[in-house]
Amino acid sequence: MKKQKIAIIDYGAGNLFSVKNALAFLGYSNVSFASDPEALREAEKLILPGVGAFPDAMRMLKDCGLIEPIKEEAQEKHLLGICLGMQLLFERGFEHEATEGLGLLTGYVDKIEAPGLKIPHMGWNEVEIVNPSPLTYGIENGDRLYFVHSYKAVTSEKTLSLKTEYGEPIPALVRGGASGNIYGAQFHPEKSGSVGLDILENFLEIV
Repeated sequence: MKKQKIAIIDYGAGNLFSVKNALAFLGYSNVSFASDPEALREAEKLILPGVGAFPDAMRMLKDCGLIEPIKEEAQEKHLLGICLGMQLLFERGFEHEATEGLGLLTGYVDKIEAPGLKIPHMGWNEVEIVNPSPLTYGIENGDRLYFVHSYKAVTSEKTLSLKTEYGEPIPALVRGGASGNIYGAQFHPEKSGSVGLDILENFLEIV
């Protein structure tokens, strides 16, 4: 499995090198930054990182000509969205302005409602398993992961693999798609110590 071709989608709004370094630490060397449709087609698994604002990221994906290719490849391949990359997987986002997302997962993205707490939600938070999935193998309730975000996914409970609490329940790890091949991590697995690396490796080891 460590010889598989992994593409980290490069559209100008992601922590590409931190993700690639985490993959290298896990022993995965056949990793490339994919900025065109052909690179996506050649890959066996796709990772969509993201930092910044939802509408800006969607415009960048559009400018790179990657929106439809991502949708097409996600019909057959396993895809992991990280942080903003997870949020882009949903149907719509409401950061600054209503913006259409990739529509690979059912739901939308809206601002965290946490009266009395600082926004963005930044730091280590405990997670709870909701619906076990291939990515939660070896993960336990109370494990801590690293979050940096001001917006959250609003989706059905059946989509949730992990949730956290920050003034309200927040989806931490989601799964969907016609064959359950679309995953999203609101936290940064590449910055979440051994637990985050376990989740990342679980994704990479899916057959």
